Amino acid sequence: MQLIQFIASQTQLPEPSIINTVELLNSDCTIPFISRYRKERTGNLDEVQIGDIVKYKEQFEALERRKTTILKALEEQDVLTPELKQKIESAQDITTLEDLYLPYKKGRKTKAETARKNGLEPLAKIIMSQNANDVESIAFKYVKGEVNSVEDALEGARHIISEWVNERTDVRNNIRRQLERFAMISTKVVKTKSDDENAQKFRDYFDWSESLSRIPSHRLLAILRAEKEGFIKVKIEIDDEKALSNIEGKMIRSRNACSEQIQIAIQDAYKRLVFPALSNEALQNAKEKADESAITVFAKNLKQLLLGSPIGEKRVLAIDPGFRTGCKVVCLDAQGQLKYNETIYPHPPKSDAIGAMKKISSLADAYKIEAIAIGNGTASRETEALIRKVHFKNDVQVFVVSEAGASIYSASKIAREEFPNYDVTVRGSVSIGRRLQDPLAELVKIDAKSIGVGQYQHDVDQTKLQKSLDMVVENCVNAVGVNINTASKPLLSYVSGIGPKLAENIFEYRNEYGAFTSRKDIKKVPRLGDKAFEQGAAFLRIKEAKNPLDNSAVHPESYGIVEKMAKDLGKSVQDLIGNKELLKMIPLKNYVSDAVGLLTLEDIIKELEKPGLDIREQAKVFTFNQNIKTINDLREGQLLPGIVNNITNFGCFVDIGIKESGLIHVSNLSDSFVKDVNEHVSLHQQIIVKVLEVDIPRKRIQLKLHR
Repeated sequence: MQLIQFIASQTQLPEPSIINTVELLNSDCTIPFISRYRKERTGNLDEVQIGDIVKYKEQFEALERRKTTILKALEEQDVLTPELKQKIESAQDITTLEDLYLPYKKGRKTKAETARKNGLEPLAKIIMSQNANDVESIAFKYVKGEVNSVEDALEGARHIISEWVNERTDVRNNIRRQLERFAMISTKVVKTKSDDENAQKFRDYFDWSESLSRIPSHRLLAILRAEKEGFIKVKIEIDDEKALSNIEGKMIRSRNACSEQIQIAIQDAYKRLVFPALSNEALQNAKEKADESAITVFAKNLKQLLLGSPIGEKRVLAIDPGFRTGCKVVCLDAQGQLKYNETIYPHPPKSDAIGAMKKISSLADAYKIEAIAIGNGTASRETEALIRKVHFKNDVQVFVVSEAGASIYSASKIAREEFPNYDVTVRGSVSIGRRLQDPLAELVKIDAKSIGVGQYQHDVDQTKLQKSLDMVVENCVNAVGVNINTASKPLLSYVSGIGPKLAENIFEYRNEYGAFTSRKDIKKVPRLGDKAFEQGAAFLRIKEAKNPLDNSAVHPESYGIVEKMAKDLGKSVQDLIGNKELLKMIPLKNYVSDAVGLLTLEDIIKELEKPGLDIREQAKVFTFNQNIKTINDLREGQLLPGIVNNITNFGCFVDIGIKESGLIHVSNLSDSFVKDVNEHVSLHQQIIVKVLEVDIPRKRIQLKLHR
């Protein structure tokens, strides 16, 4: 099977679309560029479909590399027959390939290998023929050298037969099918650890059993974490008698002394070789599915978080609240530049609330503050209550902002480069304020895994997780677009075709020569060649440029088309911008060519209607119930405002303004079956919840989504 057919079989996408997309990928085009500016060639595939093509392309290429390695190894061993070569070349998955290679693997010393060195393979073949009745007499002939008795000879022969059993593809596939359909995963607590305080969070799994094929991803990951930490033992089980019976039915065709030896060898092979390997494989496959599910949840959450509502270019006063160490206050201009910082002490032990309120009021006046951002960590509620008592001269909006990952940023190299003369507390406060201005621009500076949205992110395949999250960040950054004159290096690095090195070059060029005034200037950046310009230029915005298209998502390669449209109407390009009536008059079919189709032209018109439009909604003020200060204030039946702060496969967590987040279990999201939690709630969505249950000792809150 060739690459295109393989991808088509996995994705069900049209082959012409796959062929063209693969060609574009092979010419170093990025997913955002292909999905946005090559719609005619791909048949209008979106970024998810193109991402799938990338995934299966990499899978196919990895499979082909492994085939090449195996074929070379078999040639070196001089065991590669035309039949075996054909089987290897036609293998469509890694499992089949490795099964074919298994008999020829040069591994550690085995019992079967020792038996062969002792000359017992002929005896094993005689037993497998199942024609001899007096096996012991035949075995006596092999008692020599390292073989000291008839039983030693028979045991060695059985070890060879056991290896043959293990290497049979039909046997392995039969056990695989039974594991897929009937395997149970069971757990038992390690008795010496049952009273361990850290083990208590896993106590549901001290004695647990369920179908491996049906176990939810979050539960499997929790079980595997508990096992890794040494609190429980995990076992995979199927009906051993049925499995052995199936193998015996394939291999035993007589009832004599030979068949008795084969039966013993089958039991040994199953217990020692086949089941341990295939049960581990089944558990690993289940783990990979759980990883994929968890990574998908994390990716969806991250996308919603990155595309969270910005307040935009407004002057912000940000507060990182605290008790003993005080509240760190910073004032930022509309572009996020630090203008002032100070520490106030409104809470115990100093309790200077009046002085703090006066200071906040004077700062708001002095720096013409338009919004206040308060971190949602320790002392957040108390600080919010204090701020709401301040009488501001102007209208000032107050927001509570997630602090997740702010401490990671404040101690990072990026933060040190941005604020070399300030400590981590000031940097953290700046990050909180900037998150309100533009969540995407600030959160790209933090390792996505540190943001804390998702489930068991430290337990999944870290390479796959990083790859998925990087793709999400790249897609979000390019969907929104980047102001090249204000963007940080981390933000620039995610622009299509740019990367970290070119981002640094853009940053240094901007510092040396000042703001970019046109997209043509971008080509002056050292090492930024034609390919990088083609891939990235349309995602880089230049505000107040002479050419209005430079602040739009119209690609420079299409500027000529827009200019011709304007000329044909007797207008300038500027006249077209935002003029819906004028744009409706353009006969798009007149501008269709071999290079540009209707899909691209429709995108151009949509962009001209609202050039550079931010796809994100603007941030809205939210207020928690001021009477709920701790978990002790909660009562069953209460209706409370809340903000969704994490989404998992089993439900979502909601911030209701106290230290503990409440859980809306998937069964309490709707009165009907919920297939996907994301279809009912989104991250940072403001909702009303009903309190169902409060478990104060375990600090657990059960909620229901109130419609």
